[in-house]
Amino acid sequence: MKLCAPWEKAFNRIATPFEHFIHAQTTTGMILMLMTVVALLLANTTLVEGYMDFFHTRVNLTVGSWQLSNTIHHWVNDGLMTIFFFLIGLEIKREVLVGELSNIKVAILPILAAIGGMIIPALIYFSINSDGIGANGWGIPMATDIAFAISALVLLGKRIPTALITFLVALAIVDDLGAVLVIAIFYTDQIHLLPLALSGGAFLLMVVFNRFGIHMILPYFIVGLFMWFYMFESGVHATIAGVIAAMAIPSKPKRTPVNFAEDTKELLDKYNNYPVCDNHLMHENQKAILLNIQDRIDAVRSPSARLEQGLHLPVALIIIPLFALANAGIAIDFNVIGSVITQPISLGIILGLVLGKVLGIFGVAWLAVKLKIAQLPHQSNMSQIFGVSFLGGIGFTMSIFVADLAFLDTPNLIFQAKIGILSASLFAGIFGYCWLRFIANRSDTVIDE
Repeated sequence: MKLCAPWEKAFNRIATPFEHFIHAQTTTGMILMLMTVVALLLANTTLVEGYMDFFHTRVNLTVGSWQLSNTIHHWVNDGLMTIFFFLIGLEIKREVLVGELSNIKVAILPILAAIGGMIIPALIYFSINSDGIGANGWGIPMATDIAFAISALVLLGKRIPTALITFLVALAIVDDLGAVLVIAIFYTDQIHLLPLALSGGAFLLMVVFNRFGIHMILPYFIVGLFMWFYMFESGVHATIAGVIAAMAIPSKPKRTPVNFAEDTKELLDKYNNYPVCDNHLMHENQKAILLNIQDRIDAVRSPSARLEQGLHLPVALIIIPLFALANAGIAIDFNVIGSVITQPISLGIILGLVLGKVLGIFGVAWLAVKLKIAQLPHQSNMSQIFGVSFLGGIGFTMSIFVADLAFLDTPNLIFQAKIGILSASLFAGIFGYCWLRFIANRSDTVIDE
């Protein structure tokens, strides 16, 4: 006898981890879009003063004479976004170990396309800004916002093959890895060696935990906090600690799943030995059995898998929306918007994210297929890859993040960068979606030839 509401049935179907990942990214994309609109509305209404004051409010952590003080804006970007980068690290690790990047024959096309989609946008931007004040922003158009891009693909439903979504996921994961490396290497002004060494020591301690078979998450969390703090003090952007920490989380379960079914069946048999009460309440021993089953489920799931699944929801519902709310609020004067877009920084970003991503992703993919280095995703064609390359031009989250690092404490340059990011992302998303929705299937022969 089932005692659930009808709408709950939608959540009860069996879904693979990849399907959970896609659904999580789609949810993130939808919420991200909503919060971007909210941020823009707040920044362009009478509420702008309260909006700015809130994110510039300082929050202090004090222990005795020691104090760590930052604005809410910085706590979001340097603190909460570390969890986002930690999740990215877990996703990268999973893809390399068992996902689309584990098989080089399958992974070669998205890897090559992602590399092209990072290098060419950066070159286009730098060619426009090489001699100007915006030269340091070359890393901005390299990024692809995985949540927005996947959301656009998912909205197309059965009009596109599943393998095309897998291609975009693998491409975006490689792109994220590239963005992390760029932030760590090129957007760190001054490095303090002692805190950096202590951060490295914390990471090695986490590796030791892993090697000794510690599967409890709490020790990794505690050491990870110290790692983040020392990374913050070192001058290297603190969010990098999240990606590095993810590499130390065990990917193997505490117990092998070989006898899981038999063990669970024995416990379920014991569960059924107790009569069900008229009020549908369980016997105390039944509760204990369920807890035992849950422990066994946790034991056959690796800590990295549990963390990845557990973090998707708070990242999607809290962290990314807060980031968008804190960073997407741009006061837009439509009288000057035309002149801002034509500024070298904005223009470089727009051309990088739109033209550069198409040349990089589609161009490299086409060349790799023609040279028989790689194969197209199953049941897909070059016309669809062309549409996906436009979706790769949605740079939103990571691009804004890099822009804040590239033009630190230079509001006018950050403003130009954000205008370029929003404009390019909007155009790339709409054009890519429309191409895949209305044109791709009818233009196979034109593109493929």
